[in-house]
Amino acid sequence: MGKIVSIGFIAIVLLGCASPKRIIQKKVRPVLDSELFENQFTGFLVLNPEKRDTIYSYNSAKYFTPASNTKIYTLFASLHLLPDSIPSLKYKLQSDTLFVEGTGDPSFLHPYFRDSTALHFLKGYNVISLYLDNFQEERFGPGWSWGDYQWYYSAERSPFPLYGNVLTVYEKEGLQVSPALLKDKVIPIDYAVQREESENMFYFNPSRKDTTEIPLKLDSALIRNLLEDALKRKVSITHSPLKGQKSILYSMPSDSIYAKMMMDSDNFLAEQLLILASSTLSDTLNTDKVRNYVLDSLLTDLKQPPRWVDGSGLSRYNLFTPQSMIHVLHLMYQRIPRQRLFSLFPAGGVSGTLENWYPGDPDPYIYAKTGSLGNNHCVSGYLLTKSGKTLIFSFMNNHFRIPSTEVKKRMQSVFEIIRDTY
Repeated sequence: MGKIVSIGFIAIVLLGCASPKRIIQKKVRPVLDSELFENQFTGFLVLNPEKRDTIYSYNSAKYFTPASNTKIYTLFASLHLLPDSIPSLKYKLQSDTLFVEGTGDPSFLHPYFRDSTALHFLKGYNVISLYLDNFQEERFGPGWSWGDYQWYYSAERSPFPLYGNVLTVYEKEGLQVSPALLKDKVIPIDYAVQREESENMFYFNPSRKDTTEIPLKLDSALIRNLLEDALKRKVSITHSPLKGQKSILYSMPSDSIYAKMMMDSDNFLAEQLLILASSTLSDTLNTDKVRNYVLDSLLTDLKQPPRWVDGSGLSRYNLFTPQSMIHVLHLMYQRIPRQRLFSLFPAGGVSGTLENWYPGDPDPYIYAKTGSLGNNHCVSGYLLTKSGKTLIFSFMNNHFRIPSTEVKKRMQSVFEIIRDTY
């Protein structure tokens, strides 16, 4: 009897002495090995950045479709290449003509930001000539679904965005349309599509109660017409690049755009931020230059260089590993003040795309970016433990056939184990 008591006592002591790391490994593995995760691909990595200690690793060197976790790399690039204020446009005054070149600034006449810096500046000149040929991109990113042309999350990319590159329409004592110049192009009927694929002809059911955003079909003529309407004066298009030294007009705080991109997982802002970042590297607006610069100059020590093809994560061509996500999250954690960094990420149970998931007890313990495409869901960011530690994690799930809610529930159980144990 005495031996049984002694063995039981020793077992309890040993369990009590087990490190938090070992307890986490023991509790998390059965979740990842459960039937729910059996027919999908899962990668998970948790790092203690202070000790540079891996708390848990599961397929962390394998490549996954990241969806909007790609925006973490867009944020990293923007933080390195863009100043504290957005470079709204480049310009040069010759005689009585103001020559203007777009930078890709997404905030100009954007319905959310309502920044008027560039508008007021341009209104100060009577003769304006706009150069758009510095844009060397397709309207859609590689691997985007062209069938999504009519949905707000697939707005076209451009060198000189206006109104967020979408038409906003809602019913309030008649159709309210922005930009107003296109009101006559909106037909108030219930129709199978929201816009014709090849032209700016829009359809809106006036019985709808919500505000609808429909991507514009862009070309230089529409950009000029919208700008003329906003300025109430003529604007010409030039095909001659601005030569010599150009000045830069700066507008709103860059962090305001970063936060909106991360909180709402805004694809348009993400794409335009990479275009905007390219304007700081050369006069040509081309996002390949940004991605190559980041990977070849800033992230030369990545163990698994990603396949990174766009700014938003809309493309299924993107491929990242949990390790590559952790690498960039760690660099930002080291270099950016904690309060500023966390303010750019959705907070679990509180804000953005995490408002309804991973609530704190009572304060938020998850600050992270989500990424969702059909049959894919990823979350990467920062986890605060009850003992006061800050951990960095990346949890990537691909090719599941069950509702994403079920995947999120299991992810939440893992996060809570780590929060309460480490």
